[in-house]
Amino acid sequence: MNLEEILQLQQKKLLEYPLERRHKLDRLFVAFSIVAEGTYVYLCDMKYDISRWSKAAVDHFGLPGDYMYDAGDIWENFIHEEDREIYHAGIDDIFSGKSNGHDMQYRAQKRGGGYDVCTCRGAVLLDENDKPNYFAGVIRNHGYQNQMDSLTGLRNQYGFFDDLQSNLNRCQEMSVFITGISKFSEINEVYGYDFGNRVLQCFGRFLCEVVGNSGSVYRIDGTKFAVISNTAKIEFIRERYRAFRRHFRSDFQVDGRNILLELNAGYVFVNHFDVDTKTIFACLNFAYTESKTRRQGGLVEFYNDLNESNRSRIERLNAIRNSIMHGYQGFYLLYQPVVDAFSENLIGAEALLRWKNDKFNVVPPDQFIPFLESDPLFPELGEWILREALSAAKQILSHFPDFVMNVNLSYTQLERSDFCDVVVRAIQEADYPAEHLCLEVTERCRLLDMDLLKNVLASLKSHGIRIALDDFGTGFSSVGLVKDLPFDIIKIDRSFVQQIENDDMERELMRHFSGLASSFGAKVCVEGIETEGMRDILQKYHVQSFQGYYYAKPLTLEDFLNWKPQNK
Repeated sequence: MNLEEILQLQQKKLLEYPLERRHKLDRLFVAFSIVAEGTYVYLCDMKYDISRWSKAAVDHFGLPGDYMYDAGDIWENFIHEEDREIYHAGIDDIFSGKSNGHDMQYRAQKRGGGYDVCTCRGAVLLDENDKPNYFAGVIRNHGYQNQMDSLTGLRNQYGFFDDLQSNLNRCQEMSVFITGISKFSEINEVYGYDFGNRVLQCFGRFLCEVVGNSGSVYRIDGTKFAVISNTAKIEFIRERYRAFRRHFRSDFQVDGRNILLELNAGYVFVNHFDVDTKTIFACLNFAYTESKTRRQGGLVEFYNDLNESNRSRIERLNAIRNSIMHGYQGFYLLYQPVVDAFSENLIGAEALLRWKNDKFNVVPPDQFIPFLESDPLFPELGEWILREALSAAKQILSHFPDFVMNVNLSYTQLERSDFCDVVVRAIQEADYPAEHLCLEVTERCRLLDMDLLKNVLASLKSHGIRIALDDFGTGFSSVGLVKDLPFDIIKIDRSFVQQIENDDMERELMRHFSGLASSFGAKVCVEGIETEGMRDILQKYHVQSFQGYYYAKPLTLEDFLNWKPQNK
């Protein structure tokens, strides 16, 4: 039979199935599902050969539906051909009455290809006349981790990703919410880890009470919890989150102690389904980080707006993330010249990341770089950027002996234990002089432990690598970073010089900024130079280099090698 005929037969048999027997099948199925957490449950009415299967199994393997006629034969088609003989023999023994159960292991093909190793255990339930009535069993998928969090009793991140994928497979719209506790280490330090665990248990229980029947709650990791809802919208979630925060700021008690908790939260509404679960999670983490670092814990929504080609933001980010995993297709670098502030000779360049493909065309960097910076894939992309930039810099260096290549870093790269080794190895493999490389960090590096950051930068500088603070002045902690960290270069953000030809306040700020940097032994580079007038004014300050459209827009390597300052 073809697929259409199979589906028609399934529908016919289900319509013929007595309603009373179906109700009993459902009640038994629910009971088995409760006690068989972490496995796929199946229950077969042997008198009618009608089965009900776990929704998770249907989604994961791509089965015809929750209810199936002749499920044994259908399931056999998903089993690896080398394992089918033993499976078929076991099913025949059960339905012929030779056996009252089975315990076997086989490989089953999942949706999209590939096989998972599964252990299947089942038993026959007899009726009042000792005749076979139901066959009940569980399938444990060894490709999945245990989905229960042992501390809180909630489903863990594996269950979270499983349910995300299930909704995507069914094209089910969903609201996804993540929340976490700030500075939780202080609770452990003051009250001990046992009490800290009690706090997490009470937190998870209260979150379940707040969510109620509107969604499912998960403990993701550490102090982070998530909610998936197919009904709740952003207005409902905002209202509940405000009440949730008030409770933990005033009324939260654990074992008789009043505990104050500060929370952060992110939210994304998913209504486009050609994406993967890791992209959705990355969007959530981006919103959560924005809540923590910029919104003092307020709920941040990841806006999944449409662009001119009617493609959602998440779809674009999904394509970009997939590019990282497929040889960095679509990524390329441009190079913007950096010139000496007085001679205007070329002294360096900043490597700038770009991405494009046929479906989305060129995506502006400010639409994906901030998102990628908090993604676990970014360190891998960052290493690719470094190696590409070094390869280009080696060619440029042969024409300009004083040339220095500037490469931007993310704080997620800096926190990796092997980061310094990655940089040094890339330099050595490129046979590139370390003193002609400058790594740029932003004030977002304040998110890292300061001692860790000091050690990383000191290690890099010990190899001769220069360190720059990018976008100086845009963050509240920039001055503190200049004081505490050994920067070679301070890059003044373009926002502080755009009106410098007409604004006395901007001139005064430049005087202070350049003087501050100099007092700590750092050179000053001003970004965003767009006119001759800006250049003339800034040459009066203690500034060593310029970068901006007045000299050149970001260039391809070929164009860069042919570039000359306009006044040369």
